[in-house]
Amino acid sequence: MNKKKIVIIGGGAAGFFCAANLDPDKWNVTILEQQSDVLQKVKISGGGRCNVTHACFDPRELVEFYPRGNKELRSVFSRFQPGDTIHWFDERKVPLVAEQDNRMFPQSNSSQSIIDVLVNEVVGKGFEIKTRSVVSAIEFDGSHFHIKTTAGNISADVVVYTTGSSPKSLQLIQQLGHQVVAPVPSLFTFNIKNELLKDLPGTTFPNAQVSIPELGTEESGPLLITHWGLSGPAILKLSAWKAREIASCNYRFSVVVNFLGMSDKNATEVFLKFKKENPKKSVGSSKIYDITNRFWHRVLWLSKVDLEKSISAVSAKELQQIVLNLCKTTMEVTGKSTHKDEFVTAGGVDLKEINFKNMSSKILPHFYLAGEVLNIDAVTGGFNFQHCWSEGWIIAQDLNAVEI
Repeated sequence: MNKKKIVIIGGGAAGFFCAANLDPDKWNVTILEQQSDVLQKVKISGGGRCNVTHACFDPRELVEFYPRGNKELRSVFSRFQPGDTIHWFDERKVPLVAEQDNRMFPQSNSSQSIIDVLVNEVVGKGFEIKTRSVVSAIEFDGSHFHIKTTAGNISADVVVYTTGSSPKSLQLIQQLGHQVVAPVPSLFTFNIKNELLKDLPGTTFPNAQVSIPELGTEESGPLLITHWGLSGPAILKLSAWKAREIASCNYRFSVVVNFLGMSDKNATEVFLKFKKENPKKSVGSSKIYDITNRFWHRVLWLSKVDLEKSISAVSAKELQQIVLNLCKTTMEVTGKSTHKDEFVTAGGVDLKEINFKNMSSKILPHFYLAGEVLNIDAVTGGFNFQHCWSEGWIIAQDLNAVEI
């Protein structure tokens, strides 16, 4: 049997998972990667541990974590979801374990385990991996693709396009006739200069709430003070769901932060109860809320309350100011910060041009797309990788079913 040629452009999660599931008896496969190393995002994700997926096994629930692509992914996840991902890696002696928040990591706690199994699977099938291969042009003559790269030219019967969302890769796809939704950053932290945050990087709040009043949106979850402002799941969720609206504000807007995640009325009641039970205690040494001493002292300083004052002497007006600083602090966001290697975007190839039954292009025959090159993205927690695994698997099943 004469094998046909597949070229996968992009050596990331989607491209490698597709290759790892292709039939080597039917296909001759080459992966082209422009960098010197493959699977770079896999390597650095989760602080080098790789947040492979999320323990959410109902496709209807799973799609709710995707600001863009949620309708289209319903059918994709009904065929390959996190349970299948877990099984796939487990079969290859790379067990995944769930953390308390349902994020899933390799038991080894090292992204290298994921990289090794994917590379070994691809190499073991006799497929070729070409690094430092920058694609400069793709031409289709009606039956074959001709791909120009810095490492020479290559022809293919089928192209699988899994490049991520770099401007150059989106430009190439536009030249082939696809429409692109202009990409904007998603999953970024907020740059904020505020006296309440100053010199307190690393301080965390387990159950905070953050809202953007002008966009009518609010998220809750853990919050983290950084050197530049605020981060953590509550911020990252806001940045994902409102990526386009925040971009249109030029990353300058107001947020209201509730560090306690409780109403000002409840926060007042908690304080008064503690005051009644501990009247002689100094307010500075009192552990009233689930916050660090350093942050509590900063709140008291900003509220103009002496740390040595007994808690019984705190006036109603002072308490009102303390609660305001804890539950209703308005801060000005002046920009964003993104981890350039883990960069996620909202935008990419218009989803109307994709057949989600097999991830093929509706514009070009024998052309498939998967991963971040599509206008699909998710909140943090393993979801961005999961749609890559699912889409790559679906492409492989479709190609393996082709009669040659």
